[in-house]
Amino acid sequence: MNPPVNELLHRLRRSLDGAQLLFVVFVLLLVGGGAAAALRQQPALLLPGLLVVGLAVALVEWRWLYYLLFFLLPFTEEISLFGGLSMDVPSEPLMLALTACVGVALLLRTGQLPRREWLHPLVLILGLMLLWTALDTAFSVDKTKSIKYLLAKAWYITPFLLGTLLIVRRPHETWRFVAVYATGACLSVLYVAARHATKGFSFEDINWALHPFFRNHVIYATMLALLMPFGWLAMRAARTAGVRLLWQVGLGILLFGLLTSYTRASILSLPIAGLFYVVMRWRLTRLMLVAVALGTSLAVSYVVSGDNYMEFAPNYERTVFNGQNFEKHLTATYKLQDVSGMERVYRWVAAARMIADKPLVGSGAATFYPEYKRYTIKSFRTYVSDNREKSTTHNYFLLQLAEQGIPGFLLFLLLVATSLLRAESLYHRARQRPEVQRVVLAAVLAFVIIVFHLTLNELVEVDKVGPVFFICLALLIRAEAWLEEANEPASESQLT
Repeated sequence: MNPPVNELLHRLRRSLDGAQLLFVVFVLLLVGGGAAAALRQQPALLLPGLLVVGLAVALVEWRWLYYLLFFLLPFTEEISLFGGLSMDVPSEPLMLALTACVGVALLLRTGQLPRREWLHPLVLILGLMLLWTALDTAFSVDKTKSIKYLLAKAWYITPFLLGTLLIVRRPHETWRFVAVYATGACLSVLYVAARHATKGFSFEDINWALHPFFRNHVIYATMLALLMPFGWLAMRAARTAGVRLLWQVGLGILLFGLLTSYTRASILSLPIAGLFYVVMRWRLTRLMLVAVALGTSLAVSYVVSGDNYMEFAPNYERTVFNGQNFEKHLTATYKLQDVSGMERVYRWVAAARMIADKPLVGSGAATFYPEYKRYTIKSFRTYVSDNREKSTTHNYFLLQLAEQGIPGFLLFLLLVATSLLRAESLYHRARQRPEVQRVVLAAVLAFVIIVFHLTLNELVEVDKVGPVFFICLALLIRAEAWLEEANEPASESQLT
């Protein structure tokens, strides 16, 4: 070999340490796999490279996988596999790799969590939820689906709850994952906007513009909405004018994408989060939860008594989708003539009848479709009731009742209520520590946005939303630890 070439390679080897060399190999594999997948139009060709690289990176620094996942999350694509199965690529392979990495780190004690975090109420409630799901599988109408659901829960909770607790050790580290996810989300908005602009940003073409990275505009808009409070608080935490300007630009892009998604619930979720901020600041969370529980109970009691629910049956001919006019779409919503809203009622009625049939154990996790079709009432049918998307109730709380019975529903309610009450307490306790207070506020407002969406959709198991749900819980747990650590030296000095 040529002496100059030898010398160049020698210098290159000396200048690259192990981690840098691994990163170079990672980039080469990812680019090579991406090129092959693009040329042959087979996204599955990305899988071998991602898995090999994921394993190699995990041996050196698995946190890279964590941040890489959030950067790629807006660009995941669902691909079909054998036997009617599907997979979100590259998010699900990365989630599996992260689950293994976090598990190994905890087993080998290269990463440790304090005992008080293992025994935190939110962790214990999640543990009880998993335990009930496992027990309820014995009564499931489709045990295979329920077992798959239980496994999927493991690769959401392990990397995004436990993994976040291992990674985010100080308040300022929170904004790293936010910056990575927001960067990917902003790039996805620019991609969607470029396609959407060719159709004049029309309401009826938004789902086309999202292809192939988003199944529908609800998932896209929810991702953008939950990033808004994180981005706003990250901007407030920025220490330089340049970083603050970048966050302002990013927030503008996210807001533009949200508004042009024409998603009613996601746009409304921002003022809902603002309203909860006022509630929390005035220490009214308990009162709010009681009012919501009482109001929901009275409404449900009225609807289920006698045949009152039949008053909500839609007019089949007049229930339409105003795809060419967003204003008519909004008008049809409050007139109960919008097809998406009335299709929800169709599913809710079926879910209510399922609950009445099996109130304690439900049908089993992940079994609502196609089980609900035996419980539908034709009077509520719309012209999209054939449900080609194989979607479920469009209400996560009702889904828990229908699939996992009263225990599963109550445990999920307990998780939400405990999170909100803890967040209120932490927010006020952190008045002297603004860096912690900002993390608490960002986490709880994003959590409220997700919970609001859960009243109309099922998004906890969606790869672009579900991870942030568990990250919000992890941040609340970690914020409590930060405040307790700050108080410990003071308590010791007082004792001395």
